[in-house]
Amino acid sequence: MRTGTARAGHGIEAAVACAVRDLVKIYPATRARRRTPAAPAVRASDGICLDIRHGEIFGLLGPNGAGKSTLVRQLTGLMRPDAGTVEVLGHDLVRHPERAARLVAYLGQESTALDELTVALAAETTGRLRGLDAATARAERDAVLGELGLAQLAGRSLKKLSGGQRRLACFAATLVGDRPLLVLDEPTAGMDPVARRAVWAAVDRRRAERGTTVLLVTHNVIEAEAVLDRVAVLEHGRVIACDTPSGLKALVAGEVRLELVWRDRAPLEVPEVAALRPSARESGRRWVLRLAADEARAAVAAVTGGSAFAALDDFTLTTPSLEDVYLALGGRMEGLVKGD
Repeated sequence: MRTGTARAGHGIEAAVACAVRDLVKIYPATRARRRTPAAPAVRASDGICLDIRHGEIFGLLGPNGAGKSTLVRQLTGLMRPDAGTVEVLGHDLVRHPERAARLVAYLGQESTALDELTVALAAETTGRLRGLDAATARAERDAVLGELGLAQLAGRSLKKLSGGQRRLACFAATLVGDRPLLVLDEPTAGMDPVARRAVWAAVDRRRAERGTTVLLVTHNVIEAEAVLDRVAVLEHGRVIACDTPSGLKALVAGEVRLELVWRDRAPLEVPEVAALRPSARESGRRWVLRLAADEARAAVAAVTGGSAFAALDDFTLTTPSLEDVYLALGGRMEGLVKGD
């Protein structure tokens, strides 16, 4: 992996905003009870190396337990690694973790510290904690709440909001007191489509106007494909792949994704359907298969042209997604979602 600068489209060299080198974090063995064997030590970060380029949206994709949260805590100065380095805009955050507060705005999965505050006060307080004077903090608060459509909720306590509204309010607070690196852990969880669009419009605006760099942690493969410039796929504390979404999907370019939805159950008494089952990933009435193009055509002909058709509710034939890439790389699906 290159250091210093990295190629970022149209022949332009993009500086590396965040450089991670050989990062290791080991959680020691634990013993639940005196007579219970100790659980083995866990390498939550296992030699991770990454370059996050200035101004890009870089994603971390992986199931629960892949090491995403541990990596983020090290990138934000909240956890010291056992080995390796983290540099953000040239600042060594392993030696100087206190500098992260001046460089990184972090939206974690839980923001309970803000729950007792109103939407307006949460945003204003965040700005003051980041060094803004009172007038500037209020001005930025009002601008961000207006930008995200939260002005009507400004006087409401966060704990009295719906899950999606609360998440949007926490995102608004994250934006007050501009920081060059935004670290967003599942920022749109629980939001409706309108709120999601507002989030990504705000992110795009800051990238265009201020050159903000974004690190997105997500389980949502649909969102990842839509918004990310590049994505690192994590598994057991290691990066098993890193590229653009289209670059990763090129790994399975010779395949086709076939989804079959049965009305009640798959008619396994039909030989053509029974023959497909070993290749299918089953979820209730839904089967998902990754097949070569000619195999996909034969499968569609088999289920639509014979007796299986009466049991078929719907089918789709598409190019592979990041989910398919992840499975092709040997990843586990626990915790990954396909989007709403």
